[in-house]
Amino acid sequence: MDETKPIEWLNGRVRLLDQTRLPHEETYLILSDHRQVAAAISEMRVRGAPLIGIAAAYGLALAGHTVAATDRESFLTEIRAAADMLAATRPTAVNLSWALRRLLSVAATAPDVGAARQALVAEALRIHREDAAAQKQLSRHGAPLLPTGAAVLTICNTGALATGGCGTALGVIRTAWEEGRLPRVYVCETRPLLQGARLTAWELQRLNIPHTLIVDSAAGLLMQRGGVGAVIAGADRIAANGDVANKIGTYTMAVLAREHDVPFYVAAPTSSIDLATTSGDEIPIEERPPAEVTSFAGAAVAPEATAALNPAFDLTPHRYITAIVTERGVAREPYSESLSALCGVAAR
Repeated sequence: MDETKPIEWLNGRVRLLDQTRLPHEETYLILSDHRQVAAAISEMRVRGAPLIGIAAAYGLALAGHTVAATDRESFLTEIRAAADMLAATRPTAVNLSWALRRLLSVAATAPDVGAARQALVAEALRIHREDAAAQKQLSRHGAPLLPTGAAVLTICNTGALATGGCGTALGVIRTAWEEGRLPRVYVCETRPLLQGARLTAWELQRLNIPHTLIVDSAAGLLMQRGGVGAVIAGADRIAANGDVANKIGTYTMAVLAREHDVPFYVAAPTSSIDLATTSGDEIPIEERPPAEVTSFAGAAVAPEATAALNPAFDLTPHRYITAIVTERGVAREPYSESLSALCGVAAR
């Protein structure tokens, strides 16, 4: 199959696969302004922590092309304002702010506006290349952890649609399948926007990997019946102690996995590790519009004026996590030491 390319930098513009239209339509957006990129991130036309970081980087590179300032200080002021706009779109995913900091740093060290514009594009492209390479390494580290001959369960979407490469948790799954050790994948639908049903099933179908879609609330029964050998999920932010913020429902899967003695793995690049955040209690949880819960595909599914709580993420305490897989290796308890070591930082 052709590799999915959810985002590309093309001649000073960004070509973006509109993931809200999948699986029925493969529609691409051509974006020429950082405000358009910010809107695409907010509206989840692009999603997945690593890919959000790449999109934000390209958005800031676009801002470098469109900012009118010609003197260096005015240019940097406008670039910082564009970065603030992009950073505010999805507060939980740390890859977004991580990528923006990298671009702001190279712009600040450029000698003039022309050099800064070039540096922004070059750094955004570098982040994209690095992420693709990281996903391959991560997948190779993670695949041996999955039990041979047993099905795995995953939630949300963590494949090529969520990253700059083959994926995190889905990349691990793909590698294990290619090695002939994985018979089937169970895919949680992932309410309320159905990233599992719409996106993960779409990717697995294109990869010819056997898979079965389940409603999120069926995971407990499936584990109770012994149908799952491991659970693997991605991460939008990993705190220094190993607590993980990921798509809402991940914590539920982790608790169920512990109850049924099923290993629970998290797969994420080191760019998702936030050593400045001590624990999950400090991670901001994005609240999405209530209409995503009270309606579906534009049709109301709840009585008018029904109140709805719609957190996009939840927090999984590190005690429920068997191991965290990154491109630099596998971290295990105590995570405060192993994650710092993977990031090349002395443990606090």
